[in-house]
Amino acid sequence: MKTTKKLLATAAAAMLTAGVAQAQISDGVIKIGVMNDMSGLYADIGGPGSVLAARMAVEDFAPEKKGMKVEVVSADHQNKPDVGSTVARTWYDVDKVDAIFDVPTSSVALAINQITKEKGKAFINTGAATSDLTGKQCSPNTVHWLYDTWMLANGTGGAIVKTGGDTWFFLTADYAFGHALERDTEAVVLKNGGKVLGKVRTPFPGSDFSSFLLQAQASKAKIIGLANAGGDTINSIKQAAEFGITKGGQNLAGLLVFLPDVHGLGLATAQGLIFTETFYWDLNDQTRAWSKRFAERNGGKYPSSDHAGVYASVLHYLKAVEAGKTDDGTKVVAKMKDMPTDDPLFGKGTIRADGRKIHPAYLFEVKKPSESKGPYDYYKVRATIPADQAFRPLKDGECPLVK
Repeated sequence: MKTTKKLLATAAAAMLTAGVAQAQISDGVIKIGVMNDMSGLYADIGGPGSVLAARMAVEDFAPEKKGMKVEVVSADHQNKPDVGSTVARTWYDVDKVDAIFDVPTSSVALAINQITKEKGKAFINTGAATSDLTGKQCSPNTVHWLYDTWMLANGTGGAIVKTGGDTWFFLTADYAFGHALERDTEAVVLKNGGKVLGKVRTPFPGSDFSSFLLQAQASKAKIIGLANAGGDTINSIKQAAEFGITKGGQNLAGLLVFLPDVHGLGLATAQGLIFTETFYWDLNDQTRAWSKRFAERNGGKYPSSDHAGVYASVLHYLKAVEAGKTDDGTKVVAKMKDMPTDDPLFGKGTIRADGRKIHPAYLFEVKKPSESKGPYDYYKVRATIPADQAFRPLKDGECPLVK
C-alpha cells in the first residue's frame, strides 16, 4: 500500500513538473521561421534548401518524444529590408513565431536583429555575413552561427596577401554586406603590407559587371577582390573570364563563395579559386552521411554551408528550449550560450557572449576538372584555421554585451 501511494505521488509530481514546463511554452508550440531569398540570386545558397534543413533538424530532434510540438514556416524577404521587417513583425506579433533563422543579405539581417531584440524573441543568423551582428550591433537575442566578414577577410585575404597577392582592387556589392566585407578585407590587406589600388561599388543585385571589371583590369592590381555573393559572384567570374582577365595575369579572390556557386560556374571556369568556408559536404564521414540524406530530398543537389548552418543551429536552439523549458527568446539565447554546441556537421563548439558561434574554418581551393571524381567533388583543403583563430577576438568587436 505504501509502495502504491509512493508511486502515485511520484507520478503526480512528474505530471505537475511536465505541466509547468509546458506552461512556459507560451502557446504550446515552438514555431520556427526560416526567412531568406526564395527566388533571387541567393535562392540556391539558402532558399527552399534552408527550409528542408530546418525540417530535417526538427525530425532528428524528435520533439514528439520529448512532449514538444515544433512547426516550421518560411517566407521570402526578396533581399529587401522593408519586406523582411514586415515579415518579422507579422511573424512575431500575429503568427506567434518564436525564432527566425537564416536571413541572408546583411541589410535585412541588421533590421531583423533590432526587431527581434525589441520583441524579446530569438534570431539565429546563418545567411548574412556582416560582422557587425557580433560587433557594435550585437544583441542578447541574436546568435551569428556560420561565418562573417572578419572571418572571410582574414581567412582568404590574409592567405592571399601572404603568398604574394599584395595589390588589390575591389568589386563591392553596394549594400551593408559588401561594404563590411570590403572594409574587413582591406584592413587585412593593409595590415599585411599590401595596397588597395582602387575600388568600385556595383549595383545590387547586378547582371552586367563589364565596366567595373575593365576598371579593375586597368588598375593592374594582382588581385581583384569580389566583395559580393551568389549570382553576383557567378556573373563577375564568368564575365572576367570573357575579358581574359585571369589569362592576363590577374587573379580573382572570391571573398564569399558557396558550393552552388562553384556548381553553377563549372570547374573549367572556377578552378583555382581560393576562398574560406566553415562547412563542406566531404569533410568527414558525418558530413558525408548527412549531405547524402539532404541531397536525396533536394533533387540531388548537395547542401551549401548555409543549409548546414541552418540544420545545426535549429538543432542547438531546440536543445536549449528543452533544457531551459521556455520559448522566451532572451532566455533561450542565453541558454544556447551556456550549453556547448555539438552536432554532426560542425562538431563540438561554443557560442560566445557576443553571440558569435565558434568553430574551425577552412581555406579551400577549387579543383581542376581532371582532379574531380564526380558531381560536387569540387574542393580541396589548403589549410584548416583553428576555431580559436577563425573569428575576430572577443575584445576587438566593441560588443556592448562584452564586459
